Amino acid sequence: MLIVADENIPLLDAFFAGFGEIRRYPGRSIDAECVKDADVLLVRSVTQVDRQLLEGSRVRFVGTCTIGTDHLALDYFAEAGIHWSSAPGCNARGVVDYVLGSLLTLAELDGENLAERVYGVVGAGQVGERLVRVLHGLGWKVLVCDPPRQAAEGGDFVSLETLLEQCDVISLHTPLQRQGAHATWHLLGSEQLARLRPGAWLINASRGPVVDNLALRDLLLARQDVHAVLDVWEREPEVDLELADLCTLATPHIAGYSLDGKQRGTAQIYQAFCDWRGEEAQVQLADLLPGPALAQIDLNASSDPAWALATVCRAVYDPRRDDADFRRSLSEDPVAQRATFDLLRKHYPQRREIEGLAVRVRGESAQLAQMVSALGGVVV
Repeated sequence: MLIVADENIPLLDAFFAGFGEIRRYPGRSIDAECVKDADVLLVRSVTQVDRQLLEGSRVRFVGTCTIGTDHLALDYFAEAGIHWSSAPGCNARGVVDYVLGSLLTLAELDGENLAERVYGVVGAGQVGERLVRVLHGLGWKVLVCDPPRQAAEGGDFVSLETLLEQCDVISLHTPLQRQGAHATWHLLGSEQLARLRPGAWLINASRGPVVDNLALRDLLLARQDVHAVLDVWEREPEVDLELADLCTLATPHIAGYSLDGKQRGTAQIYQAFCDWRGEEAQVQLADLLPGPALAQIDLNASSDPAWALATVCRAVYDPRRDDADFRRSLSEDPVAQRATFDLLRKHYPQRREIEGLAVRVRGESAQLAQMVSALGGVVV
């Protein structure tokens, strides 16, 4: 069996070496010649997997170690009898940590109390739902917009218009859908962006084209009260340099790049592959993940809750480092810019997740215990 895989997928040998030969390629360079003799194709979000890539090949299983599937031609897979799997939720916690770190940075810059802001989450899938759960757990007010879920379930959702009118923070976690009743291409265009409240914060860690980047650039030039955090870009790996300069935080599509999330994605595809073959999984992720570098955090019960929140979150992850690395990499040469964008992702430093972090509270503090629990930490 020949397995062709994106070279950036972790633990490939640990999970797949027993099935046959593995050939690794940069994700953006995987083409029809690479896969013509392959039986299995394993990718991440940068590889467009469609008829042009696969027709005439032996590929019968495609796995993407990512949440999103907008880079997969699912209709063609059904027509061609190609089985496929994604990794829903694999990096959701990493994205939540990214949003929390971004909120802390924005609050410091504007001198805002995070507990007094109103949060709007667009898209309540794997990522959005977990973010809502954390924000609610912290006691913060959250409105949620998810038209597909509202149509299917009803429930306590609001329209995008209501969310823009009432929320101080807009965090986008919707998949990219180009057509149909629930299309999300340019979901936030010039008209929607103009409705942002004074002093609003906009965070996009979903897909670049969910926001009209040109319209956002114009808005940020006109309104210095609005802060934008972008992890995804409309033409990535090319980036609008002026827009990046106007953003408060700018990063190269790494919001979900925790070590746990990336390895969890490989594990989920491995399990789906075993299920497809009718075999029992022989490898377990728990046996492969290294122990966390940060074993435990100790807090005194008298600690200020806002300080404790920032300390716990930033002890694990602070997006300002990624912002600084990204800004140093930006170049006016498009070829160099595309290359450095991918290099930052390829050589991304090891990063863990807040969930499961052991936190010891010395003394009695129900407020701190609740905060730790809301973040996904474990009070010990």
